[in-house]
Amino acid sequence: MKTYNDSKLLRKLRLQIAEKARELRLSRRWTQAELSEQLHLSQNRLSEIERGTGSFTAEQFLLLLKLFNVPVSNFVSESDEQDLRIQNALARLGAFHLQESAHVLPSDQLDDVHDVVKEALVDHSPRTLTALAPVLVRNAARLNLSKLYAELEKLGMERRLLWILENTLIALGLLRRGGGPKFREWARIDRMAEVVLQYFLNAITSRDRGSDPQPPAPDILDATIRSERTLREVQGSSSEISQRWGIVTSLQPEDFLQALKAARAEH
Repeated sequence: MKTYNDSKLLRKLRLQIAEKARELRLSRRWTQAELSEQLHLSQNRLSEIERGTGSFTAEQFLLLLKLFNVPVSNFVSESDEQDLRIQNALARLGAFHLQESAHVLPSDQLDDVHDVVKEALVDHSPRTLTALAPVLVRNAARLNLSKLYAELEKLGMERRLLWILENTLIALGLLRRGGGPKFREWARIDRMAEVVLQYFLNAITSRDRGSDPQPPAPDILDATIRSERTLREVQGSSSEISQRWGIVTSLQPEDFLQALKAARAEH
């Protein structure tokens, strides 16, 4: 199940690759027939790709890079490429509702679930944040949450982790009240995740209990917030969880529930 944002990003990437592939072909004065022969695909297929209505396979894209001796960055901007790398990594780790892009080479920095969760929290787009729910549930036993918290604390983003953990726990509770997971294996995974995530959340809140810190500065996640008025409006409609951790976003626990359901519908 693809979301609107997923489709929009993939369409943008497809058009960028189509334009660049055509530029490279014309730079060598090759016809579509000549390039399609080099890439082992039909001329009609290459024509579709150059119009932005088709896409290369991963093997064809790698061959294209080798053929013209160009890096991936020639085809997409650094930010778009990183967004898609995070999306691909999340899809491999449990966010099965996200569609992997064949045009983005894997990154050594996103091989580990720890790094993927950290990068997704730093990236903080709604798509990646909600996709963390199925990833956290599926990989709870593999995560060193204390290490992750310490690394995010250095960046001043540790509250994002606590916020995402509580939203995931609430989403699991809502899922159970709605009839529970379809398969016994998911029920086992859910129980394990609830124990691990809740234990860590309790440990952090117990450690900070009794202190009287200043109210934290709002951590604004929504890119649409560009004025004081919009900030106040979003703060007023934020969930109790967001208000508790000082996170300013329109995302609600139900959004994380939907991500859990969508990931399982695709697996």
